[in-house]
Amino acid sequence: MWGGRFAEGPSAIMREINASIPFDKALWRQDIAASKAHVAMLGAQGIVTPEDARTIADGLEQVAAEYERDGVPENWDLEDIHMTTESRLAELIGPVAGRLHTARSRNDQVATDFRLWVREAIDQADAGLKALQQALIARADEHSASIMPGFTHLQTAQPVTLGHHLMAYYEMMRRDRSRFADARVRMNESPLGSAALAGTGFPIDREATAKALGFNNPTANSLDAVSDRDFALDYLMAASQCALHLSRLAEEFIIWASQPFGFVKLPDALSTGSSIMPQKKNPDAAELVRGHAGRVIGCTTALMVTMKGLPLAYSKDMQDDKPPVFEAAGLLALSIAAMTGMVADSAFDTARMRQAAELGYATATDLADWLVREADIPFREAHHITGAAVKRAEADGVPLDQLSLDVLQGIDPRIDERVFKALSVDASVASRASYGGTAPDQVKAQVARAKARLAEEE
Repeated sequence: MWGGRFAEGPSAIMREINASIPFDKALWRQDIAASKAHVAMLGAQGIVTPEDARTIADGLEQVAAEYERDGVPENWDLEDIHMTTESRLAELIGPVAGRLHTARSRNDQVATDFRLWVREAIDQADAGLKALQQALIARADEHSASIMPGFTHLQTAQPVTLGHHLMAYYEMMRRDRSRFADARVRMNESPLGSAALAGTGFPIDREATAKALGFNNPTANSLDAVSDRDFALDYLMAASQCALHLSRLAEEFIIWASQPFGFVKLPDALSTGSSIMPQKKNPDAAELVRGHAGRVIGCTTALMVTMKGLPLAYSKDMQDDKPPVFEAAGLLALSIAAMTGMVADSAFDTARMRQAAELGYATATDLADWLVREADIPFREAHHITGAAVKRAEADGVPLDQLSLDVLQGIDPRIDERVFKALSVDASVASRASYGGTAPDQVKAQVARAKARLAEEE
């Protein structure tokens, strides 16, 4: 390719370190699409003849068909997907193939191809997250009144509904989708036509190629266009945040599926057994989702460190931009799919959840609130009284609502029989009817709003 400048070919070491075709062959669809848009523009602008433009376009179609059928060949002497495609095109249509590279460089070519790939990855992540949201909504609707313990510090705090708990993850996924959407808006500009770094002297139409490739507009600065990888970092940072949320959800299922909790039975299709312990049903899919989060974050860090000290414009370091993005996208897609299946197909033991809520003194705050509301006691004093009641219930081995009125009045005489209406887990949950609260009616309202949002996207 560059033999006119060099007397000798590259050494074996240089050949191996320089070749990116083993991984950037993943860009072949984007490379063909960008090349077709480019040659169509060259023909329309009279930079190449209409006949040559048609010949090149037909040749590109043939190359694409070969790649689709046989895969992309890996010839390390051709370095990358761009030269691999151009070389095969020349074999098919002859020297006219050389006109394709008029008014472009591999610098703007790869920047364009990579943006197209990342844009598709964003769209795929969004579709996967929408499916996960739909699964969360369906199960939340089903369990809008199913009572479970809510935790802080992994200690029983207050009773909540399972529907409310699941809808918390719906909200996380909603924010994740918004981050991907924001990244998509920022990255949807076409670098094609920026050439190596300074633009081109040919009378190209960058608006036409941008439109043909679905970009909103061309990039405004050719130096920035070929050296920018913000779009990849935006994607990776959104992916990292999403992976964190998926990891938290996975951790919940891992804990809930353990025998001491017993809140959920995971689907067989997303579990494994033990080679030595026949009774085991391991939450491996969830554990791998949890592990994948670390790898996705590592991919983000890798690209940030690669880019942190690079001067304008293109440097060969940037060849290492694609592996972390490709890896993160694959891991994220698997994680989303795994958690969607887990949410949709797990069986929740609502009786066990309710029992755990009843045994954990989860209504202690309700007793304190009742003392404030009905007995006009300052909250700090009510907190102290409630603590004494919990201590007595713990000593007697009973839930708060099974302490007798005599016992409660022995702790504080201002307590009367009305308190028992506030001490059951059902009463506690029903009372949390503030906007966004855990009361079943509020959960139903949350579900309805979520369904309406998703319906608006159709």
